[in-house]
Amino acid sequence: MSDSRSASRPNPDSLLIDIAEYALSYKIKSDLAYETAYYCLMDTLACGFQALKYPACTKLLGPVVPGATMPGGARVPGTSFELDPVAAAFNIGAMVRWLDFNDTWLAAEWGHPSDNLGGILAVADYLARKDAAHGKKVATVRHLLGAMIKAHEIQGVLALENSFNRVGLDHVLLVRVASTAVTAAMLGASKSQIINAVSNAWIDGGALRTYRHAPNTGSRKSWAAGDATSRAVRLALIALSGEMGYPSALSAETWGFQDVLFKGKALSLPQPFGTYVMENVLFKISYPAEFHAQTAVEAAMALHPHVSARLDEIERVVIETQEPGVRIIDKTGPLANPADRDHCIQYMVAIPLIFGRLRAEDYEDTIARDPRIDALRTKMQVRENEQLTRDYYAADKRYIGNAIQVFFRDGTHTERVAVDFPLGHRNRRAEAMPVLVKKFESAVTAHFSPKQSEAIKSTFADRSRLEALPMTEFMACLIKN
Repeated sequence: MSDSRSASRPNPDSLLIDIAEYALSYKIKSDLAYETAYYCLMDTLACGFQALKYPACTKLLGPVVPGATMPGGARVPGTSFELDPVAAAFNIGAMVRWLDFNDTWLAAEWGHPSDNLGGILAVADYLARKDAAHGKKVATVRHLLGAMIKAHEIQGVLALENSFNRVGLDHVLLVRVASTAVTAAMLGASKSQIINAVSNAWIDGGALRTYRHAPNTGSRKSWAAGDATSRAVRLALIALSGEMGYPSALSAETWGFQDVLFKGKALSLPQPFGTYVMENVLFKISYPAEFHAQTAVEAAMALHPHVSARLDEIERVVIETQEPGVRIIDKTGPLANPADRDHCIQYMVAIPLIFGRLRAEDYEDTIARDPRIDALRTKMQVRENEQLTRDYYAADKRYIGNAIQVFFRDGTHTERVAVDFPLGHRNRRAEAMPVLVKKFESAVTAHFSPKQSEAIKSTFADRSRLEALPMTEFMACLIKN
């Protein structure tokens, strides 16, 4: 056992080194990863544009204090804001997460790897405009996609076996770690500087998950990732200034992350960093709903024609889900706000059973006041199906299955409708990508003028052309005229 009284500076924890070396030096060779990142960029921006029609989101956007803009700084897509990259990262991160509609990664820990786009896009635009002003070569969209792949990988691989939710910490901790490493590398940090930055990201600890769970569910879950990716940019810039790091931030006895916040367990890195996560990421395409309920919504949509005219005759609705679904979104009693509702599997099933749809607007008070919703929720029974749980954790499946069956008072019942994996799963990519593109184009059309929306859609229509586009031109086309 090491002497905890010794002041001798240890070598950096191996995980800090692995993250830094990957962020700085790994060469991405997977075209599938780049192709998926291209679709991920479209999907994530679509989520941000859709969020801009919600005042609860837009009231948080802009500079930290009125007037604290930065002409020539980082731009926020869909707006006219020009901000320092730390503030811009918060803006972009909050936008893309607001509606709970961006991509998802499910393992021992859950999360949304495209949350990292907040910091990545802000830093990419800031650097591109700075380089252009000094006559230097400007990075292209392909560089942006590469940074996305790396952030997805760091967050996702760390999530495979490390369950932060089991100790009450929120998954945005991994957004902060991944964004810190990748944005530090983008900013030109050395390996030692990236290690210093990432050590500080771990030392920050983790936000409590209480804002995602009853009885405290609230809108912080929609801006928490923006906060994390923004903090990451700040930590990267601090490291670039020459500020020191903490080599055993994870492993230090008594005072390190593992002892203080992870119940003394060593963090696991079950496989080397590569391109696995981007290649296998899950897209939320059809419904803005917590991902563990996506297939439940699909099943409820299939049952809608058989149920909607018989709502008063329903005796019970049986929902079979995975263990994480029970733990996260099985919720009874009054639901206080939209954030509460989109983390309640009963609510997310009731809406499609009644209306044959599930849209972001369906979480708002105007819809939630319909008495049929809560009346139907009281008749629902949520159960863990152990096979669904096994398929959820199986590395060769990563299913997110749900099954629903409705029973009526006269003794009749619907068929049991089971869906193993949602439209955004890798097994349904061919079916899903046209729908994803439509999601993007619809979001663009709804937010921008006809002329600008056509220009944006044309820019994204050709992947090779988009990848070659300088970041300055790419961001210019996304700013609200």
